[in-house]
Amino acid sequence: MKTRIPFLLCFISLLVGSARAADDATLTAIRAADDQRVAATTGADAPKLASIFSDDLRYAHSTGGVDTKTSYIDSLASARLKYISYEYEERNFTFPAPGIALMTGKVHVKTKSATGESESVLGFLAVWREEKGEWRFLAWQSCKLPPAKTAAAK
Repeated sequence: MKTRIPFLLCFISLLVGSARAADDATLTAIRAADDQRVAATTGADAPKLASIFSDDLRYAHSTGGVDTKTSYIDSLASARLKYISYEYEERNFTFPAPGIALMTGKVHVKTKSATGESESVLGFLAVWREEKGEWRFLAWQSCKLPPAKTAAAK
């Protein structure tokens, strides 16, 4: 029995270490996929977006409008909506279930549409889902955040 305990502890350590490596690899893959999504969004790269977005995409804008995969790609490709800049202030990932990743945070966006240019700070929740071995962008929900208070305004 005494000889089994060190063996079991080593085995458990290996399993935990392997799980961390898998989590690190998953996190790295999702971050890379999201970086590609942002680049394709600001570049209005329809073929790249089509490969990143899930066919089940539900994109809920901070304005209240909701797009599908097709309607969102169309709005970007036609320049009805143009992302001029997209900069994360915060981006966090959690993994509530196998094959699902939640991304939350805060992003500064500058857009251009028929109504003109707009700058916003958004709080968001995004969902990534593993589909056929690839991470696909499944859902987005954001809201405009109030401007940060300056020291003089407090």
